Amino acid sequence: MKKFDYLGPEWRDEAEKGLRAELTPEKMKFLTTSVTYSYKNCPGGGDKFLYFSCENGAPKDFLVGAGDGPVAEFKIIGDYDLYSKITQGIIKSHTALMTGKLKVKGNMVKALKLASLADRINKILAAVPTNY
Repeated sequence: MKKFDYLGPEWRDEAEKGLRAELTPEKMKFLTTSVTYSYKNCPGGGDKFLYFSCENGAPKDFLVGAGDGPVAEFKIIGDYDLYSKITQGIIKSHTALMTGKLKVKGNMVKALKLASLADRINKILAAVPTNY
C-alpha cells in the first residue's frame, strides 16, 4: 500500500477525498466555519499549515502549505509531532487543547463545542496511509 508524506500534496488529495466522502452536512451539523492548523517545528525546519473550511456543513476548502496559512475563524497552533499524534489517533485534540499543548485563537467556547467534530475529521485523516 502506498503511503503519502504527511502534509504533502498527494496526502492532501487523499485526505480531501476522505473528507468529502465522509463528512455530510448532517454529520457536520450544517456548520459554517474555518480553521487554520499551524504546525511548528516541522521536519526540515520551518512551519506548515493545514486549512479547512466548511459551508453549511459541506467541506469547502482543504489546503496545506508552508508558512502561516489563510486567515480563519480559528487558528490552532502546535508542534508538528503533537499534530502527527493527533492525526494518528494517539492523542485526542480535546485532550491536547485542555492540557495547553495546543493554543487556540478564536472563540474558545465555540472551539470546545467543535472539539467532537475535530475528532471526527482527525479520524478521517488517520485513515490516509501516511509517512510521518
